[in-house]
Amino acid sequence: MNLKHLRYFWAIARFGGLSRAAEQLKLSPATLSGQVAELQLGLGVELLRQVGRGLELTDAGRVAYSYADEIFGLTDELESQVRAMPSGRARLFRVGMTDAVPRSLAYRLLAPLMEDQGIRLTASHERLDVLLADLALHRLEVVIADRPLPTGSAVKAYNHVLGTTPMGMFAAPALAKRLRQGFPASLAGAPLLVSGRDSVVYEQLRQWLETHRVAARIVGEFDDGGLMKTFGASGIGAFPAPLTVRSEIERLYGVELVGVLEGVTERYYAISTERRATDPQVVRLLALADELLSEAPAPVPPGQAVKARTRKLARKAR
Repeated sequence: MNLKHLRYFWAIARFGGLSRAAEQLKLSPATLSGQVAELQLGLGVELLRQVGRGLELTDAGRVAYSYADEIFGLTDELESQVRAMPSGRARLFRVGMTDAVPRSLAYRLLAPLMEDQGIRLTASHERLDVLLADLALHRLEVVIADRPLPTGSAVKAYNHVLGTTPMGMFAAPALAKRLRQGFPASLAGAPLLVSGRDSVVYEQLRQWLETHRVAARIVGEFDDGGLMKTFGASGIGAFPAPLTVRSEIERLYGVELVGVLEGVTERYYAISTERRATDPQVVRLLALADELLSEAPAPVPPGQAVKARTRKLARKAR
């Protein structure tokens, strides 16, 4: 049996069709179809059956897929374990991230891994579906995302919760100073920059604004969090960002915290093909995230801090 042909069949079954599998494997559908036809000829059984405009697994195909899934899962685990052993050359550790993961957070999670001279890191960012396809094809060791593996996903992978961070509203200094007065009511009519509608934070922020009866003026939506912050730094509008990396955001973009978005949080996940993380770098990544994203009191904006101290002194005077 040709294992390359078996992998092609496995990809068609996993990604739900010839065209999607061909796209992920960077092959033409005709080439992929021909390779799988050879596999079926060699086995002497039909694995895939044409139904309408799509393909479905035959009984023999379902059996073959279950074995293929186990074979390639073990192959991935074997590769991970062997590559983790000393070999005299750096081990490639490939990480994919969704656009919603803040680059400053990613840096704090991944930079310590590079202190190990036996590791060579490669990092990329893409849509979650594209990253999951690469994970399934063993082009990535782990995916860092702002949402878990979707329910019913064809990709056999597992979620590892990295942690949760509270969110705050940030803005360029002049705008931040104005919006701090009477926050959050001060956001009424103020220009806001928000994450794309597919993001988890977008829906939370929308509900938060409704709860506080604030009719803000959304002037921009961004799938790329870094681009949103760059626009915000120019003073175009205020924007939400994780408080865990507040100091980095303020330093890198020259912005200030306007106020804490009570109840609005962002949770991050590491998605891997391992149910229980055994890859040494993934284990270390989880430990770093646990330390970085452990529950901590939300920081107080400068203006609010002054008011809080004034109230505390007044209580003592009474």
